[in-house]
Amino acid sequence: MKLIKRNSINILFFMLLLTIIFVPDAKAFLLRGLMTIGFYTPDPVQTVSSASDLDGIKFKDIKGKLVDLGDLKGKVIFLNFWATWCPPCRAEMPSLHKLFTQFKNDKNVVFIFVDADGDLKKSAKFITDRQYELPVYAFASEIPKQVFESALPTTVIFDRQGRLSFRHEGMANYNDQKFVDFINKLKNTK
Repeated sequence: MKLIKRNSINILFFMLLLTIIFVPDAKAFLLRGLMTIGFYTPDPVQTVSSASDLDGIKFKDIKGKLVDLGDLKGKVIFLNFWATWCPPCRAEMPSLHKLFTQFKNDKNVVFIFVDADGDLKKSAKFITDRQYELPVYAFASEIPKQVFESALPTTVIFDRQGRLSFRHEGMANYNDQKFVDFINKLKNTK
């Protein structure tokens, strides 16, 4: 008993560490706290490439409706690749939700949140359970490696001309005024 009392702080620290390691929501909570204090802020520097051929890059929603990126030319396209089991993906979801709510009624900006696991029912339930309004999609075609290779989360933004304007692998706080201004700049640039 004396051994337990003397080592209670160590035991509590070890239990906390195990919780963070093995419970995705606990790790996401910790990462979200780091984002709140300024870590993981994306640098919204426009890195414009030549116009990409987005035709044939397709995604489908829970109802089976297909979206072809080639049909979205003239709009800013915000793609986020994520998975329900991914703690960094979970950590950035609140900031993505806030960004989405700012632009959800803007017809010049399209958001596509792609479940990298392909289990659309599980992803839709995850989004609904957390009361997010994010439009969830799954892959419906091959995706070029310059858009998405394998790192989760990955965020990609195409400007109105179909040029790759932003690509970020890893979590980030997208509920940042600089990032909102960046999307508005893309939206207003022809």
